[in-house]
Amino acid sequence: MDNKVPAVQMRDITKRFGSVLANDRVWLNIYRGEILALLGENGSGKTTLMNMLSGIYFPDEGTIAIDGKEVVIRSPKDAFDLGIGMIHQHFKLVDVLTAAENIVLGLPGKLDLKAASEKIREICSAYGFEVNPDQKIYDMSVSQKQTVEIVKVLYRGADILILDEPTAVLTPQETEKLFAVLRNMRNDGKAVVIITHKMHEVEELSDRVAVLRHGQFIGDMPTAKTNAQEMTNMMVGHPVVLNIKRPDPVNPKPRIEVEGLTVRSIDGILKLEDVSFTACSGEILGIAGISGSGQKELLESIAGLQPVEAGSIQYIEDDGSREQLLGKDPLSIAQMGISLSFVPEDRLGMGLVGNMDLADNMMLRSFRSGKTIFTDRRTPHTLAETVVQDLEVRTPSISTPVRRLSGGNVQKVLVGREISSAPKVLLTAYAVRGLDINSSYTIYDLINRQKEQGVAVIYVGEDLDVLLELADRILVLCGGKVSGIVPGRGAKKRDVGLMMTKLGGKADE
Repeated sequence: MDNKVPAVQMRDITKRFGSVLANDRVWLNIYRGEILALLGENGSGKTTLMNMLSGIYFPDEGTIAIDGKEVVIRSPKDAFDLGIGMIHQHFKLVDVLTAAENIVLGLPGKLDLKAASEKIREICSAYGFEVNPDQKIYDMSVSQKQTVEIVKVLYRGADILILDEPTAVLTPQETEKLFAVLRNMRNDGKAVVIITHKMHEVEELSDRVAVLRHGQFIGDMPTAKTNAQEMTNMMVGHPVVLNIKRPDPVNPKPRIEVEGLTVRSIDGILKLEDVSFTACSGEILGIAGISGSGQKELLESIAGLQPVEAGSIQYIEDDGSREQLLGKDPLSIAQMGISLSFVPEDRLGMGLVGNMDLADNMMLRSFRSGKTIFTDRRTPHTLAETVVQDLEVRTPSISTPVRRLSGGNVQKVLVGREISSAPKVLLTAYAVRGLDINSSYTIYDLINRQKEQGVAVIYVGEDLDVLLELADRILVLCGGKVSGIVPGRGAKKRDVGLMMTKLGGKADE
């Protein structure tokens, strides 16, 4: 490909945020007719680099050339005028408008929805999209919303497309459809860049990979001439073992028994309907489901954070005695040894206080257990140092306010604190969301250690490949109902994906 003029040439691109050097003299070529995977650990500068190409940030130093001509990109409009469009992980759509209205929103000229809908159908036909221009956004699935975002940039004439974590919340079947569309776009001569942490997707989809480490460009190569191990080693800078251990369940005994759980949102929308299952000590129960299938409400119900309309949640001691959790407040449930490590999109929205430093955030778990009127600061301080060291949290010091850390590092602090509380039940949702592969495997090891210590782990995950490797059993939710419970060993990814999208299968309990 080097004999062609690159669609994009980025030369000596440097970007600083205060004292943090996000990109350090990065050189990167992007070609038409290829899918480029941009890889790197959290904080390596991937999204920052692409945000400069899409006009969200402006580089402090360096140049950008499009088709060999140097350009200045000061805004997303400048990027669109140059044929560059970025599809972000969190969609930017107006729920009450239709697909067509969202796609043309903000464009100059007279609004002609009939003509716009016809052009949308032409784009969909050319690349294999399935979009109803008249459908409201609030009636769409996550994959349909993503499709609208992609069609939106194509409608505006983009032929250089950047997708940030495009499969984060898609089922395997939806991912296959997206990959087919991206290949069609590549074959049509468009340049496609994907930012992802999923190595199997890189190997399956991309033509070339480029690696950033600590803000610097490390190298690029054809995907066919490398493998997941080599790419990961380049990202991290040293060999990493890519193997999720799955020790056998440790003396499993029923620990949490949920029967007939029904939950409605404050708007009266049914979120969980007649959900029943048992989580055992010494095992990992995985929860699979497309986004919004009731995973959040399920964990929050067990933790006492979610009002329950009907059903029962019982905590079972080693001697078989039972205690009803419904009606107890979150503090009482936490004191029983039930720890909720929930990582929402707003990581500072639950569990951590942004203006407090790492040590004080650790103290939020322990300050009530003091024996005197004076707060114990030494133990949280030591714990903060341990979490920073074990999880490789990048922070100037443990006295740094949490809000100054990157999203991935905030997440490490939250997960590390919850695991350190020595729970009997660990409820964890999206524990590795947005984390690089090295950090993710560290979290998997920590969760397995909890299992080996007899903790009942309920793990909500987005990546089915990980769930199938990590979990002993997988409970599949579809539309707030249990679609089935399958063993982690031997379950097929495609079958679980189908269960996520339609009710079927039989629980093993």
